Amino acid sequence: MKKFNLFNEIIVMSKKELLQAINSGKTFGINIHGKVVFPPYADNEMLIYEGAHSATQNIGIAMPKPLDLETALGKDLRVVIDDERVLIKAAPAWQSIIKLNVPRASYDDTTGDGISEFSDKNLEDLGWHATEFNISYRDLVEIIEEKCEGTLLCIEQDEPYQFSGLGFIEEHEKSYELLYSYCQEKVKDLIQNDENFAKENLTDDELEAAEYFKAV
Repeated sequence: MKKFNLFNEIIVMSKKELLQAINSGKTFGINIHGKVVFPPYADNEMLIYEGAHSATQNIGIAMPKPLDLETALGKDLRVVIDDERVLIKAAPAWQSIIKLNVPRASYDDTTGDGISEFSDKNLEDLGWHATEFNISYRDLVEIIEEKCEGTLLCIEQDEPYQFSGLGFIEEHEKSYELLYSYCQEKVKDLIQNDENFAKENLTDDELEAAEYFKAV
């Protein structure tokens, strides 16, 4: 997977495109590639902003205030206008970005509790069974992040160390096949070589998991 670290990235978008979206009065999003997108969003869309703007109304003969693009996207996004480009630093808005993207993320690694589930049903079934043999979601995600296609939308810095991220897997089926093979081999090895997991010592839940992985 590729990392998209908001601490390091400056998102560049077209000033014209942003103004058109604002003036449309419609709800729109800005994705991590600096493109304006409208709902319904793609399953793996990663947004840094979502909102809608109503047209400024004249009051009597008073002139409407000109639109201030530096603050139009909210106080947490750092916006700089560079001629026809809009440069956005999104890391300060991380908490709101999490809320925007959790519904479409494959997994959530933004809390101190670590990863507890996958959004994809097949991956979640696999993860739930894998825990019976002490294979954690973190173990599975490390394989995904090393070997699968997708994006880890995150904030990460070294000093002091800080990490928080959302994983977006491109092909859940391929990731499932990879993880299934890994778990099957691991579970077979435990049953054959660890007396705590010998077939005759398995609990009902462990036996169900072993059968799920075709390890007995």
